[in-house]
Amino acid sequence: MRTVVSRLIHCRSSISRLAEMTKSTNGRYQSTEPDEVDEPYKVKEAETVNVPPLPTEKLLVLGGNGFVGSHICREALDRGLSVASLSRSGRSSLHDSWANNVTWYKGNLLSADSWKEALNGVTAVISCVGGFGSNSYMYKINGTANINAIRAASEQGVKRFAYISAADFGVANYLLQGYYEGKRAAETELLTKFPYGGVILRPGFIYGTRSVGSMKIPLSVVGSPLEMVLQQARPLSQLPLVGPLFTPPVNVTSLAKVAVRAATDPVFPPGIVDVYGIQRYSQHKSK
Repeated sequence: MRTVVSRLIHCRSSISRLAEMTKSTNGRYQSTEPDEVDEPYKVKEAETVNVPPLPTEKLLVLGGNGFVGSHICREALDRGLSVASLSRSGRSSLHDSWANNVTWYKGNLLSADSWKEALNGVTAVISCVGGFGSNSYMYKINGTANINAIRAASEQGVKRFAYISAADFGVANYLLQGYYEGKRAAETELLTKFPYGGVILRPGFIYGTRSVGSMKIPLSVVGSPLEMVLQQARPLSQLPLVGPLFTPPVNVTSLAKVAVRAATDPVFPPGIVDVYGIQRYSQHKSK
């Protein structure tokens, strides 16, 4: 009788151990001990993978040593971009520290051989080129020069191109015929060559602190309050003939932010952005 009982106890113990082993093997075993971690549920440390950094975007600013262009260069540098500038005078006369981080090229957009080197490795272009004078001169600077830049950038495989154009001012368009005809000709060329990556910005009066030699002219004193007033008077801009005169001015810093974003953000919609669009985009946080 003792032998039978002993065998039963031994058999029962073996079955219990076998059941525990089976549960553990299937990953369904859960410990009742609070400080114990079940083997099947342990998380292994993730393996570190060395991913090469993304290639740096290189931005070329045409007219980068001017009032608008210098602000664009500084904004692009703040975003970590590699920045180059092309202008007829070359390096900026500004002595600010950021200017040392820009590659300055001297060239003329009306002479292709003088500036082709500036396009090497460029992924995006922003043109601030423009000027006033006789009608023929204004068309050449605002139109022909920019058209040459747009065509060269397209042939070079540049991804995106942003152009600082100008808002319509009704009667003023006739007084500055060469200026506006040149601007519109450049716009047409841009939308043709860059249908998916071309952005046209049409600001009105651009205010900020202008540097003229050693003098600094604070245009914000007039521009800032005028912008606030005319923003509230938007319906007046729809009046025939005189309506465009109520177009609000734009802060140069806001314009620079939108221009850099338009030239480098692949999801920024192509096409024409008016003054109100510039103001709206400038309020969006950059990615």
